[in-house]
Amino acid sequence: MAREADAIAANARGDFLFARDGRAAQSFVAAQPTPAGAHRALMALVTCPTSSIGTRTKHDARAAARAFPEPLFGDVAFCGYASEASYGAASYLIRRPTGNVLVDSPRFAAILVERIAVLGGVRYLVLTHQDDVADHAKFRARFGCERVIHRADVHGGTRDCERIIDGDAELAPDLRLIHVPGHTRGSIALLHGDVLFTGDHLWATDDQTALEAGRDVCWYSWPEQRASIAKLAAYSFTRVLPGHGRRFTAPDAEAMRAAVLRAVA
Repeated sequence: MAREADAIAANARGDFLFARDGRAAQSFVAAQPTPAGAHRALMALVTCPTSSIGTRTKHDARAAARAFPEPLFGDVAFCGYASEASYGAASYLIRRPTGNVLVDSPRFAAILVERIAVLGGVRYLVLTHQDDVADHAKFRARFGCERVIHRADVHGGTRDCERIIDGDAELAPDLRLIHVPGHTRGSIALLHGDVLFTGDHLWATDDQTALEAGRDVCWYSWPEQRASIAKLAAYSFTRVLPGHGRRFTAPDAEAMRAAVLRAVA
């Protein structure tokens, strides 16, 4: 947890604080949480990948620590506990009767691992690209899950992944892997029902009214990334859950298709 001595001067006066971690500060507490929002503030505190959030007084954060995976909708939950090794990328858990799916690797935090075990463990760990693999080997050792990654993004510690794919693939009728090169050569998206997990390929604008991608964080090919985004218009979904950036929901598949095409217009 962040120390008060390291608190950023821009923080709003009050209990919660954001601290410098030796790099240029990019965040601060703009407003102190209301009593109703204190629980969510503590959820952010316990899962911050750089331990940059703190409080001036002591809080019981046990309920916040056990709030993950946090249910989002249907069978999808947000894991929290992002890893600094994956640049704070989001990870998600899909609960399925035939085996749960972990989308990208969160931090191997004991309390999160315990909660995932209670929910049925992990059958598949889908690694959307090489940046966000974090503690994948620890999850494999704990749950015996089958790790899935595209061949073009296999490096070092992912060489022993159990399923290495080329192009598009299907893990199950409800789990379609779509090769979307651009951010990296081997980036993949996972389509599950009406939800598309996009890794670092596509996300919502800050106001969550449109979809976008970032040329400045495209490490392989921007023309290919644009083509890969356009490719997604052929699929039916209404939600985008990214590894970085905001989530996006459209009222229906046609509205989502239009949003996808606007992102590359």
